[in-house]
Amino acid sequence: MSKYLVNKFLYTVDRDPELVERYRTDPRGTVAWWEAEKANQLLNCTTGEASTWLAFTDEERDALVAHDHVRLFEMGAHPFLTLTLFIAMFEHDHEPLGYVKAYAAKMSHLQLPYPDIAT
Repeated sequence: MSKYLVNKFLYTVDRDPELVERYRTDPRGTVAWWEAEKANQLLNCTTGEASTWLAFTDEERDALVAHDHVRLFEMGAHPFLTLTLFIAMFEHDHEPLGYVKAYAAKMSHLQLPYPDIAT
């Protein structure tokens, strides 16, 4: 897994309210668009420089499209990135702190040592 690329996706989508909503309502389209258009742009770089080799694996793409934060964490995605993005997408559908509690409940089967989240 490219933890860097998955975390970059989570980070960049979370910082744009329009992308957050787009990802919530059209995850497959958003993931495909982001991978084609944004994945190879250098993070926080405004010079137009880009790489050419970064792409999601099928497993990463499937987990992102499914909004599967548990699987993303199991693969090494940073939990703070999934939590903040998924709160932005789903908290308004729950009572206060309801989504955070649901997120934690889905992660409750995990035990130490947790997956390595270093990139």
